[in-house]
Amino acid sequence: MRIGRALLLTAVTLASALTLSACSDGGGKPNGSSGGNYVTGAGGISTVSKDARTEAPKLDGETVDGKTLDTTALKGKVVVLNVWGSWCPPCRAEAPNFAKVSKELADAGKDVQFVGINTRDTSKQNATSFEENFGITYPSLYDPDGKLLLRFPAGTLNPQAIPSTIVLDKQGKVAARTLVAISEQQLRAMIDPVLAEQ
Repeated sequence: MRIGRALLLTAVTLASALTLSACSDGGGKPNGSSGGNYVTGAGGISTVSKDARTEAPKLDGETVDGKTLDTTALKGKVVVLNVWGSWCPPCRAEAPNFAKVSKELADAGKDVQFVGINTRDTSKQNATSFEENFGITYPSLYDPDGKLLLRFPAGTLNPQAIPSTIVLDKQGKVAARTLVAISEQQLRAMIDPVLAEQ
């Protein structure tokens, strides 16, 4: 009984911490990542030099549409991870930008794969409606409990808010992150330099 109660308290604490940072408006600087080898620009986008990047964790599981996905199978492409929830107003605000940029890059034949991480939605139906409403055509891992987000090590450019966006380089390493809803221009500014790397 004591172990079960301790696990429950831990889960509640983690959920509370995520709730406090959820749907932030970007008013504060990222926290919990001190000591990282990255630079945060004026737009709230943190970047890591190529030689100081760390491997992203394996993110795998069922998608919102009932298929399966493993992000480690995407090495060789730039991967854009977007953490979102249908209940989150900033996520709704940035969704059209993700739909537009992902389609344009796919149509141009660029080596970029967008992957959503749908979190804290208690129903896939809400997540599916969100994707349909905003024209999101790329897959989203379904992560109602936020377990996938906990795979990112502390002290790295991990997703600490909803929404968060992380760009992985072609080797599967974290190259950039932002913890706020972003514009089309900011999204392209995160992707383009990583895509241009040799």
